[in-house]
Amino acid sequence: MNKTVLAIFAHPDDAEMMCAGTLSLLKKQGWDIHMATMAPGDKGTASLSREEISTVRKTEATRSAALLGGTYHCLEFEDAYIFYDRDTINAATGLLRRVKPSLVFTASQKDYMVDHEMTGKIVQTACFACGIKNMEVSEEAFEPVPYLYYTDAMEGKDTLGKPLKPEIYVDISDEMDIKEKMLACHESQRNWLLKHHKIDEYILAMKRFSATRGKEINTSYAEGFRQHLGHGYSQDNILKKILGNKVFEK
Repeated sequence: MNKTVLAIFAHPDDAEMMCAGTLSLLKKQGWDIHMATMAPGDKGTASLSREEISTVRKTEATRSAALLGGTYHCLEFEDAYIFYDRDTINAATGLLRRVKPSLVFTASQKDYMVDHEMTGKIVQTACFACGIKNMEVSEEAFEPVPYLYYTDAMEGKDTLGKPLKPEIYVDISDEMDIKEKMLACHESQRNWLLKHHKIDEYILAMKRFSATRGKEINTSYAEGFRQHLGHGYSQDNILKKILGNKVFEK
């Protein structure tokens, strides 16, 4: 198996919020880490231009990935305009074919923001399309379909406030320090919240939610996942095989 993992989300900082601890555990097992976003976070500011904040946020994302010796990629679509269409599917498929991951993490298809939901759908199709010869991408097709996992939705709930419970938990108690450092790389977002809320809510919210998931498996901190198990996708829980007793199934 190619020991490469790709975490592809809508915006810079999404992966850090939802799966950085698990990425750190995979790094310790010798996996090559790739982190990607559909958009550069060009709407995540109250003061800068789109070009200015995009540069800032891509730099922050690169710095975060580097803490795991990883590589950051941006597909250069726009915040709030991430559509499930030909362009986004081809771009995501091309990225997967270049990186050739065996394991992919992406956003929940039920979440508070449509950008996240669309990204989950786009990545689902891109994973399936990795081996389809006649896709409109220049990169060479490969098999098998990567293992695909969806992370928690923000605050673990759907748009109607109903809980979305994970089926798989990863104990990240020993990885909280690096997860916090990676999220703290996104200073533009952290400082914006500090300005408006007067507290470091960005980091605290992440730690509170990770502690909530940890409590559900009697540990300090955890990240939650659901595996895509549709026809044509790998059916065994590869995370359990790689990470052993760090993984709990409900």
